[in-house]
Amino acid sequence: MLGFAMRKLSQLLDINIPDLTPLLPIFGTVGLILIVLEGSLELEFNASKAALIKKSSIASLLPMLFLAILLSFLFQYFGQASWKDSLINAIPLCIISSAIAIPSVKTLSPFNSEFVIYESSLSDILGVLFFNFVALNDSFGFASFGHFGLQLIIITVVSFVATIGLAFLLNKINHHIKFAPIILLVILIYALSKVYHLPGLIIILVFGLFLGNLDELKGIPWISKLNPDNLDKEVRKFKELTIEGAFLVRALFFLLFGYLIQTKELLNTGTMVWAGGIVMAILVFRAIQLKLSKLALSPLLFIAPRGLITILLFLAIEPAQRIPLVNKSLIVQVIVMTALVMMLGLMTNKGARRTAVS
Repeated sequence: MLGFAMRKLSQLLDINIPDLTPLLPIFGTVGLILIVLEGSLELEFNASKAALIKKSSIASLLPMLFLAILLSFLFQYFGQASWKDSLINAIPLCIISSAIAIPSVKTLSPFNSEFVIYESSLSDILGVLFFNFVALNDSFGFASFGHFGLQLIIITVVSFVATIGLAFLLNKINHHIKFAPIILLVILIYALSKVYHLPGLIIILVFGLFLGNLDELKGIPWISKLNPDNLDKEVRKFKELTIEGAFLVRALFFLLFGYLIQTKELLNTGTMVWAGGIVMAILVFRAIQLKLSKLALSPLLFIAPRGLITILLFLAIEPAQRIPLVNKSLIVQVIVMTALVMMLGLMTNKGARRTAVS
């Protein structure tokens, strides 16, 4: 809202400010990396979390797939577009934004908070994988799935190698400036993975989980070579810097995004019905999934915001593949509506902050 107000003020004062649109993907990508890293550093990965990880994985994948298929059929029918183009345009609207979800659940019960962190982080990763798979393949046959599987194997190997290398650097660098270079290296590795169309967010997730769960890994012989007790102290400092960096970049991104919003886009009546219908479909699919997973609807039902990742994937759609139905107005309205639903849901379910969901 502050960015939106700044835009209106600059218009009233007749101040010419250059086009800042090219900066949006840059802030968004860096913010996404830091947010996934922040979330993964907070996660505990052990046998006691197996049920939670299973439920959050299902919650991040199945509703996204079913909603994407439904929306793609609707876009194909009403937008007179091809199935592939309709699916590409539908996917960004089906992914939960960890940039909004993770900071919003800090005061919830441990179970609900961890569930949302896992779910939203996996939703980002699986959503990007799904989007890239559809966008980069002309057909969906055996060869396409084989190539996709090979990409996953490659990125898994790269993730472990990069994680060990980064952890070694974090432990060995004695200079007073050590955390910023590590973060820059993480961003560089992510950028290189994107050049080769590999799912780089997996590297970020593995790196964060490794550093955040050193206590669980001390029994592995080669981990002792990293001096885990000393490394654990450095990880706590690294986590603090990551949290502050993620907040700063996220704030700048949404400030810039708010500045770029036009009033006519926010209040476009032509897309308002579509936006409302999409939000209702999101809640319906989410309610079904929560019931099947035997989880309480409140407050998890309301925590399905769209945001940073939706914007980034929408901007990544090639102009030739965009359809008129899915425009900037629709994206903005869905983001605002889902954020309002989450805000109202959390405000009216204060009891969930004190009691854990079984």
